[in-house]
Amino acid sequence: MLKMSEVKKLDDSAITQKIGELRKELFELRLQKNTTSVEKPHLLTTLKRDIARLLTVLNSKEASK
Repeated sequence: MLKMSEVKKLDDSAITQKIGELRKELFELRLQKNTTSVEKPHLLTTLKRDIARLLTVLNSKEASK
């Protein structure tokens, strides 16, 4: 789980890269959920929230420019 203090320290390119990684991981978990059972279903919610945190910080940085 990412903390806002950690996310705010990242630059724009690192944030977009992290968003891509998390979206890929979320896709794989969703695929696994639909085909078999997921060992840790709470990770779906955690990943969605982390992506939202990253997008929030990215949008606030772009708005302040």
